[in-house]
Amino acid sequence: MAETNSNSAPLLRSIDGELEKGRPKEPWKGEVVKSIVYAGLDAIVTSFSLISSISAGHLSSVDVLVLGFANLVADGISMGFGDYVSSSTEKDVAAKEKKVTEWDVINQHRPQKQELLRHYQELGMNDTDATTVVNIFGKYRDIMVEEKMAIEKGLLPPDQADKPWKNGLITFTAFIVFGCAPLLAFIVLIPFTNNDRHKFIGACVFSAVALALLGIAKAKIAGQNYALSASITLFNGLIAGAAAYGIGWTLRNVAGLEE
Repeated sequence: MAETNSNSAPLLRSIDGELEKGRPKEPWKGEVVKSIVYAGLDAIVTSFSLISSISAGHLSSVDVLVLGFANLVADGISMGFGDYVSSSTEKDVAAKEKKVTEWDVINQHRPQKQELLRHYQELGMNDTDATTVVNIFGKYRDIMVEEKMAIEKGLLPPDQADKPWKNGLITFTAFIVFGCAPLLAFIVLIPFTNNDRHKFIGACVFSAVALALLGIAKAKIAGQNYALSASITLFNGLIAGAAAYGIGWTLRNVAGLEE
Protein backbone atom coordinates (compact mmCIF):
# COMPACT_ATOMS: atom_id res chain seq x y z
CA MET A 1 0.00 0.00 0.00
CA ALA A 2 2.81 2.42 0.88
CA GLU A 3 4.51 1.72 -2.43
CA THR A 4 1.31 2.39 -4.34
CA ASN A 5 0.84 5.73 -2.59
CA SER A 6 4.46 6.66 -3.27
CA ASN A 7 4.13 5.89 -6.97
CA SER A 8 0.83 7.70 -7.33
CA ALA A 9 2.01 10.92 -5.66
CA PRO A 10 4.17 12.11 -8.62
CA LEU A 11 1.30 11.30 -10.98
CA LEU A 12 -1.13 13.36 -8.91
CA ARG A 13 1.34 16.26 -8.80
CA SER A 14 1.75 16.03 -12.56
CA ILE A 15 -2.01 16.11 -13.11
CA ASP A 16 -2.37 19.07 -10.74
CA GLY A 17 0.43 20.86 -12.59
CA GLU A 18 -1.28 20.36 -15.95
CA LEU A 19 -4.54 21.66 -14.53
CA GLU A 20 -2.82 24.74 -13.12
CA LYS A 21 -1.31 25.52 -16.54
CA GLY A 22 -4.78 25.73 -18.06
CA ARG A 23 -6.20 27.87 -15.26
CA PRO A 24 -6.64 31.57 -16.15
CA LYS A 25 -4.59 33.97 -14.07
CA GLU A 26 -6.48 35.91 -11.45
CA PRO A 27 -6.49 39.72 -11.83
CA TRP A 28 -5.09 41.94 -9.15
CA LYS A 29 -7.80 43.04 -6.77
CA GLY A 30 -8.59 46.05 -4.64
CA GLU A 31 -9.65 49.67 -4.78
CA VAL A 32 -5.98 50.71 -4.81
CA VAL A 33 -5.49 49.37 -8.32
CA LYS A 34 -8.63 51.10 -9.60
CA SER A 35 -7.61 54.41 -8.06
CA ILE A 36 -4.08 54.26 -9.50
CA VAL A 37 -5.16 53.36 -13.04
CA TYR A 38 -8.05 55.83 -13.15
CA ALA A 39 -6.09 58.72 -11.62
CA GLY A 40 -2.97 57.97 -13.69
CA LEU A 41 -4.79 57.94 -17.00
CA ASP A 42 -6.76 61.08 -16.18
CA ALA A 43 -3.61 62.86 -14.99
CA ILE A 44 -1.57 62.14 -18.12
CA VAL A 45 -4.37 63.12 -20.48
CA THR A 46 -5.26 66.26 -18.50
CA SER A 47 -1.65 67.43 -18.23
CA PHE A 48 -0.85 66.73 -21.87
CA SER A 49 -4.06 68.41 -23.03
CA LEU A 50 -3.16 71.53 -21.07
CA ILE A 51 0.34 71.56 -22.54
CA SER A 52 -1.11 71.13 -26.04
CA SER A 53 -3.51 74.03 -25.68
CA ILE A 54 -0.81 76.30 -24.21
CA SER A 55 1.73 75.33 -26.88
CA ALA A 56 -0.80 76.03 -29.62
CA GLY A 57 -1.14 79.51 -28.18
CA HIS A 58 2.65 79.97 -28.50
CA LEU A 59 3.24 80.62 -24.80
CA SER A 60 6.72 80.16 -23.33
CA SER A 61 8.10 77.11 -21.54
CA VAL A 62 7.92 79.01 -18.26
CA ASP A 63 4.20 79.56 -18.82
CA VAL A 64 3.76 75.87 -19.57
CA LEU A 65 5.53 74.80 -16.36
CA VAL A 66 3.77 77.33 -14.13
CA LEU A 67 0.30 76.65 -15.48
CA GLY A 68 0.96 72.94 -15.84
CA PHE A 69 2.09 72.30 -12.26
CA ALA A 70 -0.53 74.66 -10.79
CA ASN A 71 -3.28 72.86 -12.70
CA LEU A 72 -1.80 69.46 -11.82
CA VAL A 73 -1.81 70.11 -8.07
CA ALA A 74 -5.28 71.67 -8.13
CA ASP A 75 -6.75 68.78 -10.14
CA GLY A 76 -4.92 66.25 -7.96
CA ILE A 77 -6.45 67.70 -4.80
CA SER A 78 -9.88 67.73 -6.44
CA MET A 79 -9.52 64.13 -7.64
CA GLY A 80 -8.26 62.89 -4.28
CA PHE A 81 -11.01 64.63 -2.35
CA GLY A 82 -13.60 63.39 -4.84
CA ASP A 83 -12.41 59.80 -4.39
CA TYR A 84 -12.56 60.20 -0.61
CA VAL A 85 -16.10 61.59 -0.72
CA SER A 86 -17.38 58.93 -3.13
CA SER A 87 -15.76 56.07 -1.17
CA SER A 88 -17.06 57.44 2.12
CA THR A 89 -20.56 57.88 0.70
CA GLU A 90 -20.56 54.37 -0.76
CA LYS A 91 -19.53 52.94 2.60
CA ASP A 92 -22.22 54.93 4.45
CA VAL A 93 -24.91 53.82 2.01
CA ALA A 94 -23.90 50.16 2.41
CA ALA A 95 -23.99 50.52 6.20
CA LYS A 96 -27.47 52.06 6.06
CA GLU A 97 -28.74 49.38 3.68
CA LYS A 98 -27.37 46.70 6.00
CA LYS A 99 -29.37 48.09 8.93
CA VAL A 100 -32.55 48.12 6.83
CA THR A 101 -31.96 44.57 5.61
CA GLU A 102 -31.21 43.35 9.14
CA TRP A 103 -34.51 44.81 10.35
CA ASP A 104 -36.38 43.11 7.51
CA VAL A 105 -34.73 39.75 8.21
CA ILE A 106 -35.49 39.97 11.95
CA ASN A 107 -39.02 41.37 11.79
CA GLN A 108 -40.24 39.93 8.49
CA HIS A 109 -38.40 36.64 8.49
CA ARG A 110 -40.94 34.52 6.64
CA PRO A 111 -41.60 36.97 3.76
CA GLN A 112 -37.85 37.44 3.34
CA LYS A 113 -37.35 33.69 3.08
CA GLN A 114 -40.13 33.51 0.49
CA GLU A 115 -38.43 36.20 -1.60
CA LEU A 116 -35.15 34.28 -1.50
CA LEU A 117 -36.98 31.09 -2.40
CA ARG A 118 -38.57 32.69 -5.48
CA HIS A 119 -35.20 34.13 -6.50
CA TYR A 120 -33.46 30.76 -6.44
CA GLN A 121 -36.35 29.16 -8.29
CA GLU A 122 -36.07 31.82 -11.00
CA LEU A 123 -32.37 30.99 -11.29
CA GLY A 124 -33.30 27.38 -12.10
CA MET A 125 -33.19 25.59 -8.74
CA ASN A 126 -35.89 23.00 -8.20
CA ASP A 127 -38.30 23.54 -5.32
CA THR A 128 -36.64 21.03 -3.03
CA ASP A 129 -33.11 22.41 -3.40
CA ALA A 130 -34.26 26.03 -3.19
CA THR A 131 -36.20 25.29 0.00
CA THR A 132 -33.19 23.52 1.51
CA VAL A 133 -30.84 26.42 0.74
CA VAL A 134 -33.24 29.04 2.10
CA ASN A 135 -33.87 27.06 5.29
CA ILE A 136 -30.13 26.77 5.89
CA PHE A 137 -29.59 30.49 5.32
CA GLY A 138 -32.52 31.20 7.62
CA LYS A 139 -30.58 29.71 10.53
CA TYR A 140 -27.74 32.23 10.13
CA ARG A 141 -28.94 35.83 10.23
CA ASP A 142 -25.68 37.44 9.08
CA ILE A 143 -25.41 35.17 6.05
CA MET A 144 -29.02 35.80 5.11
CA VAL A 145 -28.52 39.57 5.43
CA GLU A 146 -25.51 39.45 3.12
CA GLU A 147 -27.38 37.29 0.61
CA LYS A 148 -30.37 39.62 0.61
CA MET A 149 -28.17 42.69 0.13
CA ALA A 150 -26.32 41.11 -2.78
CA ILE A 151 -29.46 39.83 -4.50
CA GLU A 152 -31.88 42.70 -3.99
CA LYS A 153 -29.60 45.74 -3.88
CA GLY A 154 -26.38 44.64 -5.52
CA LEU A 155 -24.40 45.66 -2.43
CA LEU A 156 -21.91 43.99 -0.15
CA PRO A 157 -21.82 44.74 3.58
CA PRO A 158 -19.41 47.58 4.39
CA ASP A 159 -15.87 46.47 5.12
CA GLN A 160 -14.64 48.17 8.29
CA ALA A 161 -11.07 47.77 7.04
CA ASP A 162 -11.77 50.13 4.13
CA LYS A 163 -10.38 53.62 4.67
CA PRO A 164 -11.88 56.29 2.37
CA TRP A 165 -9.06 58.71 3.23
CA LYS A 166 -6.56 56.11 2.00
CA ASN A 167 -8.30 55.89 -1.37
CA GLY A 168 -8.25 59.68 -1.64
CA LEU A 169 -4.54 59.86 -0.79
CA ILE A 170 -3.68 57.15 -3.32
CA THR A 171 -5.67 58.91 -6.03
CA PHE A 172 -3.95 62.25 -5.28
CA THR A 173 -0.47 60.67 -5.29
CA ALA A 174 -1.07 58.72 -8.51
CA PHE A 175 -2.45 61.84 -10.20
CA ILE A 176 0.60 63.93 -9.29
CA VAL A 177 3.13 61.22 -10.21
CA PHE A 178 1.66 60.32 -13.60
CA GLY A 179 0.65 63.87 -14.42
CA CYS A 180 4.27 65.02 -14.13
CA ALA A 181 5.29 62.89 -17.12
CA PRO A 182 4.30 65.37 -19.86
CA LEU A 183 5.85 68.26 -17.91
CA LEU A 184 9.17 66.51 -17.38
CA ALA A 185 10.17 67.11 -20.99
CA PHE A 186 10.22 70.85 -20.41
CA ILE A 187 12.56 70.32 -17.44
CA VAL A 188 14.77 67.56 -18.83
CA LEU A 189 15.38 69.39 -22.13
CA ILE A 190 16.35 72.74 -20.53
CA PRO A 191 20.14 72.03 -20.77
CA PHE A 192 19.83 70.91 -24.40
CA THR A 193 17.50 73.35 -26.15
CA ASN A 194 15.61 76.59 -25.75
CA ASN A 195 13.26 75.78 -28.61
CA ASP A 196 9.71 75.51 -27.24
CA ARG A 197 8.60 73.40 -30.21
CA HIS A 198 11.29 70.82 -29.45
CA LYS A 199 10.18 70.75 -25.84
CA PHE A 200 6.57 70.24 -26.92
CA ILE A 201 7.64 67.32 -29.10
CA GLY A 202 9.49 65.93 -26.08
CA ALA A 203 6.31 66.28 -24.03
CA CYS A 204 4.45 64.31 -26.70
CA VAL A 205 7.03 61.52 -26.47
CA PHE A 206 7.02 61.48 -22.67
CA SER A 207 3.20 61.40 -22.63
CA ALA A 208 3.07 58.59 -25.17
CA VAL A 209 5.52 56.49 -23.18
CA ALA A 210 3.63 57.12 -19.93
CA LEU A 211 0.29 56.25 -21.55
CA ALA A 212 1.70 53.08 -23.10
CA LEU A 213 3.21 51.96 -19.79
CA LEU A 214 -0.06 52.65 -17.99
CA GLY A 215 -1.95 50.69 -20.64
CA ILE A 216 0.46 47.76 -20.23
CA ALA A 217 0.07 47.94 -16.44
CA LYS A 218 -3.71 47.96 -16.85
CA ALA A 219 -3.48 44.89 -19.11
CA LYS A 220 -1.24 43.14 -16.57
CA ILE A 221 -3.70 43.86 -13.77
CA ALA A 222 -6.81 42.80 -15.69
CA GLY A 223 -5.23 39.96 -17.66
CA GLN A 224 -5.84 41.67 -21.03
CA ASN A 225 -3.88 41.94 -24.26
CA TYR A 226 -0.91 44.27 -23.74
CA ALA A 227 -0.84 45.76 -27.25
CA LEU A 228 -4.59 46.40 -27.33
CA SER A 229 -4.64 48.03 -23.90
CA ALA A 230 -1.64 50.25 -24.71
CA SER A 231 -3.21 51.23 -28.04
CA ILE A 232 -6.46 52.25 -26.35
CA THR A 233 -4.73 54.48 -23.81
CA LEU A 234 -2.56 56.03 -26.52
CA PHE A 235 -5.61 56.68 -28.69
CA ASN A 236 -7.36 58.31 -25.75
CA GLY A 237 -4.41 60.63 -25.17
CA LEU A 238 -4.11 61.39 -28.91
CA ILE A 239 -7.74 62.44 -29.23
CA ALA A 240 -7.67 64.58 -26.07
CA GLY A 241 -4.35 66.22 -26.97
CA ALA A 242 -5.41 66.93 -30.57
CA ALA A 243 -8.69 68.46 -29.39
CA ALA A 244 -6.88 70.68 -26.88
CA TYR A 245 -4.27 71.75 -29.45
CA GLY A 246 -6.98 72.51 -31.99
CA ILE A 247 -8.92 74.67 -29.53
CA GLY A 248 -5.76 76.56 -28.51
CA TRP A 249 -4.79 77.17 -32.14
CA THR A 250 -8.32 78.27 -33.02
CA LEU A 251 -8.55 80.77 -30.17
CA ARG A 252 -5.18 82.26 -31.05
CA ASN A 253 -5.52 82.47 -34.82
CA VAL A 254 -9.25 82.67 -35.50
CA ALA A 255 -10.68 84.37 -32.43
CA GLY A 256 -7.86 86.90 -32.45
CA LEU A 257 -6.26 86.08 -29.09
CA GLU A 258 -2.74 87.08 -30.14
CA GLU A 259 0.22 87.35 -27.78
